[in-house]
Amino acid sequence: MPELPEVETIQKGLLQIFESINTPIGNVHRSSQSLRFPWPRNFCKEISGQRIVNIYRRAKYLVFETSGQDFICHLGMTGNWRLDENRAITKRPHDHLFIELGHKKVLIYNDVRRFGFFDFVDAGHLELSRWFSHLGPEPLDSETFHAEYLFVNSRKKQTSVKSFIMDQRLVVGIGNIYASEVLFRSGLRPTGKAGRLSRESCQNLVRAIREVLSEAMAQGGTTIKDFRAAGGSKGYFQQKLMVYGRDEQECRVCGSGIRKKRIAGRSTFWCGRCQNR
Repeated sequence: MPELPEVETIQKGLLQIFESINTPIGNVHRSSQSLRFPWPRNFCKEISGQRIVNIYRRAKYLVFETSGQDFICHLGMTGNWRLDENRAITKRPHDHLFIELGHKKVLIYNDVRRFGFFDFVDAGHLELSRWFSHLGPEPLDSETFHAEYLFVNSRKKQTSVKSFIMDQRLVVGIGNIYASEVLFRSGLRPTGKAGRLSRESCQNLVRAIREVLSEAMAQGGTTIKDFRAAGGSKGYFQQKLMVYGRDEQECRVCGSGIRKKRIAGRSTFWCGRCQNR
């Protein structure tokens, strides 16, 4: 699933596309297949003719502000966008949405597994919607997400540290890949109890979360299977992964074998020697 760095990369790519075109949306077409949820009523009609004012990311959602009705896109497991500049749309398997733009360009949403979805949100009331009201702060926002916040919210928690930092009610955008990398940099075992985190450990976690996510965004995200940035380019952070997907390989720091275990149904990777707290 695209995580925060991948969605941020796609957001920047989409914003560049719309800023370079600076024209109202033309005709909009969609496939007859539903995605994770049915298409919003009159979706194509509502956004056709509107002008994109801004596109930004909240958690793992893309938010499209328009001159009319705002809408959101969640990429699910395999959702991605590409720009077709031939006007005569070159359809591919699993294409589900076609947005005609100026200069003979078409923006196309493709989703192999169809776990993504679209919906309308009330302009100016995003955080009150059913998709956002339960979400925690952004991990790169130092005013709302910091070590003391993490420490206070970890008290008496019996869940594992890994599950704790992946809880979107606590902090958004940390998925399976980056959770393993964050815990490696923090020197923390993923199986440890969140309620036992010290203030120092929380400081290390916040620092590692910001470092890993910032570096991943600078590298365009991580390409493991299906991720592509808007336009089709790959991310390169996978070249810097220290533990994720490296089970039975040597740790790049100490040479020990990387371990793998399923925690809360997700594959988890760590170094037993480097992550000893």
